[in-house]
Amino acid sequence: MTTATPVTGDVRTVDLAVTGMTCAACSARVERTLNKLDGVRASVNYATERATVQIPAALGDDVLVERIRKAGYGAHVRGEDDEDLTLKRVRDLRRRLIVAAVLAVPLCDLSITLALVPSLRFPGWQWLCLALAVPVVFWAALPFHRATLRNLRHRSSSMDTLVSLGVLASFFWSAWATLFGGHEPGYWVGFGPTAAGADAIYLDVAAGVTTFLLAGRYFESRSRRNAAGLLAALDALAVKDVRVLRDGGELMVPIGELAVGDRFVVKPGEVFAADGVVESGQSTVDVSAVTGEPVPAEVGAGDRVIGASLNREGRLVVRATAVGTHTQLAQMTALAEQAQARKASVQRLVDRICAVFVPVVLVLALLTLAGWLLTGHPARDAFTAAVSVLIIACPCALGLATPTALMAGVGRGAQLGILIKGPDALEASRTVDTVVLDKTGTVTTGRMTVTACHPAPGRSRGDLLWFAGAAESGSEHAIATAVVTAARAELPGLPEIREFTALPGLGAEATVDGHVVLVGSPRLFAERGIAIPDQADDVQATGAVPVLVAVEGQAAGLLEVRDTVKPSAAAAVAALREHGMRTVLLTGDHEVAARAVAAEIGVDEVRAGVLPADKARVIEELRATGARVAMVGDGINDGPALATADLGMAMARGSDIALRSADLVLVRDDLRVVPDAIRLADRTLRIIRGNLAWAFGYNIAALPLAAFGLLNPLIAGAAMSLSSVLVVSNSLRLRSFDGSGEKEKHD
Repeated sequence: MTTATPVTGDVRTVDLAVTGMTCAACSARVERTLNKLDGVRASVNYATERATVQIPAALGDDVLVERIRKAGYGAHVRGEDDEDLTLKRVRDLRRRLIVAAVLAVPLCDLSITLALVPSLRFPGWQWLCLALAVPVVFWAALPFHRATLRNLRHRSSSMDTLVSLGVLASFFWSAWATLFGGHEPGYWVGFGPTAAGADAIYLDVAAGVTTFLLAGRYFESRSRRNAAGLLAALDALAVKDVRVLRDGGELMVPIGELAVGDRFVVKPGEVFAADGVVESGQSTVDVSAVTGEPVPAEVGAGDRVIGASLNREGRLVVRATAVGTHTQLAQMTALAEQAQARKASVQRLVDRICAVFVPVVLVLALLTLAGWLLTGHPARDAFTAAVSVLIIACPCALGLATPTALMAGVGRGAQLGILIKGPDALEASRTVDTVVLDKTGTVTTGRMTVTACHPAPGRSRGDLLWFAGAAESGSEHAIATAVVTAARAELPGLPEIREFTALPGLGAEATVDGHVVLVGSPRLFAERGIAIPDQADDVQATGAVPVLVAVEGQAAGLLEVRDTVKPSAAAAVAALREHGMRTVLLTGDHEVAARAVAAEIGVDEVRAGVLPADKARVIEELRATGARVAMVGDGINDGPALATADLGMAMARGSDIALRSADLVLVRDDLRVVPDAIRLADRTLRIIRGNLAWAFGYNIAALPLAAFGLLNPLIAGAAMSLSSVLVVSNSLRLRSFDGSGEKEKHD
């Protein structure tokens, strides 16, 4: 993990983990607090709970930490134990949610039923309700109370303020009524008198608000923890130790001691510790973990290698050209981190409105209390009206608006093979107009396959596969595996081979049934003076790999090997275009292969030969033109691009990095789920916005009724519960979403 990283001789950057933030207003407050220090420039991200601070070199980290603590939040320099601390906070929220839910269910049943049906009451029913409410109000809701106290110390407010005041007001009013009143006839609410004692117990409001809001806070925290896991997963790829050549021998040292220009050794099965250039040795390097491309690269002296790729065969001596933060892997990590910092959340809409809504409600409650007292009404009536204002305005429906729609959308998405990881995806989907598709493993299968055989005159297809499959059975190369698989699928068996020789970068040679068989590239045939079949150029022009076969020095034909396109790719692209979206194929493969795939599936644009670290740059370029971009990928190299895009979608069979970077995970290995995912995310977002509009509209309409005494606290609580039911019911409409049939238009 990153801690303090020098920037220049006078300025350095410190990466802090900030705890205790509950909304976007909190991150803004921490940022303002830090920026008041001389020479300090801070950027605080609520979503990732991180503060990136540029400070004078002479200023200590403890000054920053202490300043944040004085503002009411926790902070420390980021370290290896941050993941454990985050997990601890999520588990704490889960415990509070479980306790609140377990106690709130019987409490709500008792308080509502017994308050409205006097014949069912039993001695001490109010006390039982009160006892059930105490743990919910004073332990489960403690995070809201702490945030409220912190806000009060700094003369500010947030949604936590209204939640805390509403919960405490409803509890203490119920406790007061239980101790000192509640046995006389109830209040007139416009439809007739309530049952005796009905105004005394409405603890269900306190318990219900706490439970619902804790559920929303828990799901939000869990989502943020999953997003932060991307950076940890990228860090896990990095090598911790490296075998350096020093004083004529090999010395294992920590990766931090490796410098540019150092020569290090990579043995078969080991991962490259840094970017570099091969000085000696030949091998096959598996770059799929970094580039996502399926064909291992043959490297030798003078070839460049990328850190975090895997050496599969020979011993290599590499001269380091980029180490530490300058390696391609580190740059991918930085890009993903920067992209995460730019992400927005639907919940910020609630925070922005609450910044105005909460103070207005508090002032209205005070004005209601004062107005009733000044007009000569009893103190009990005045306090009841004021409490009704707080309760009717308590944002229970606001807390439900996002998580209930998200859960309903996630449930329906799971049935369709789509996993929505958080509200960021919903917000981004609203205006997506460009879909970028990674080629290997996304549009294609990611596996090399023999797609055609071209035997020479006098040779049959069976002869060609028999000799080629047997000769390649001694190799573990991806192309060799494809040839052997094709041969075994058509032939009853392959003969044993003798004198097998791997020819790195060229092919292989073996004796098959007494015949010398050569299998490899056109370059190998040219070096051996064997005639190259005419079809070789045509095969290469289509983007396939020509595998030439010779028996006893005579060409026996060639095989076409390619990464085949998924059957669903063309249909998915057609559906996206029908939906009014532009499609782009993005790949690190060469232009010819990319164009061939593009022509087969019908995409609008091709970006080929793009290096892994540049994929995110391509996404940025598209966004700079005004496009709203969705990225679909599966490889580690797609991680930064997925995070940079407005909407990231990862195939479930892809790398762990891609899955962590994406906003949506596509479980079904069928690209037709991509347009379905965009439509589902769009529908879910519109449900959330409808929920928010209803919740705020309901509060605005109900507040005057409460202020004029037309709603006692119990009826206010019931009305608030009805608002919550309506929000949940609206969210459940997502269960009827038909992925294959809907042709909704984006607004």
